[in-house]
Amino acid sequence: MEFFRIKKDIPFMRHALIFNVISALTFVAAVFFIATKGLHFSVEFKGGTVMELKYPGAANPEKIRGELIKLGYEQPEVTSFGTAQDVMLRLPIIESVSGATGSQIVFNGLCKAEGGATRQVNSMTPKGENVAKTGCFDSAGKEVVSLQKVEFVGPQVGDELAQNGLNALIMVIIGVMIYLAIRFEWKYAVAAILANLHDVVIILGFFAFFQWEFSLTVLAAVLAVLGYSVNESVVIFDRIRETFRKQRKSTVPEVIDSAITGTISRTIITHGSTQMMVLSMLIFGGPSLHYFAMALTIGICFGIYSSVFVAAAIAMWLGIKREDLIKPVVQKDETDGAVV
Repeated sequence: MEFFRIKKDIPFMRHALIFNVISALTFVAAVFFIATKGLHFSVEFKGGTVMELKYPGAANPEKIRGELIKLGYEQPEVTSFGTAQDVMLRLPIIESVSGATGSQIVFNGLCKAEGGATRQVNSMTPKGENVAKTGCFDSAGKEVVSLQKVEFVGPQVGDELAQNGLNALIMVIIGVMIYLAIRFEWKYAVAAILANLHDVVIILGFFAFFQWEFSLTVLAAVLAVLGYSVNESVVIFDRIRETFRKQRKSTVPEVIDSAITGTISRTIITHGSTQMMVLSMLIFGGPSLHYFAMALTIGICFGIYSSVFVAAAIAMWLGIKREDLIKPVVQKDETDGAVV
């Protein structure tokens, strides 16, 4: 399906050097911010406590944040999720408080701020089990704060998650390179991997520069972008192979320009529909999906750019030719098999 067809090829490769200089400068800037400012890792990686609270009315995040600062947490993260009554707290580890007692101290402090006192109450789970739950009640017996969930992530667990995430990224890169080398040729594999690493590093550079929270969901988005960019590169390389067969007298830059021009309509349809979905998550998804959608938004935009101007240009500079994708036909010698 095509919205339109461009009859005249756009000379993308004529401006490849300019665009790749821009990409190189952007890449260097991203590496600089990652090295100097570092990533703002979430509780999953650094270790800490995650608490879910429920208020009878709309919660006041600023008031909650102020109470947490009084308790010694310098940068507490307070976000609403689901409804305005539900609040998630992400609290870093502080040396003076252990994980188990820290959540109780925090809940007691927030309970006092609401003018209540904590006590244990029994509640029924959806499975019919009777469990004890900590609640905060005022003098009239009305519950003013409810503790829904508490999770503690130790520093060792956080280090293990970070290492596993890095291992997953490395395995994906190796797998993609092997796949492209088998399907096309090593020059295309190198070009695609460099272009896709360009996308990943730029996403990390944005998160380092703005100090956005880097969590497990963001890591999942980075891996998704890596696969998404590879798909776009494969589509363009497939079209280059088809164009080599059709235009036997064209030069390599002309073949690449024709292949990219022929995929523009498909790119607009695919990436446009995907970006609309991601933007809807970014705008309406709330804090829990905000940085996940932000990473996907940046990755999709730069994924289109890298597949067209980075991957194709690098493949051209590595010296791709028709014989790399289309094996020459060997003429059979008429004397083969003749009896002398």
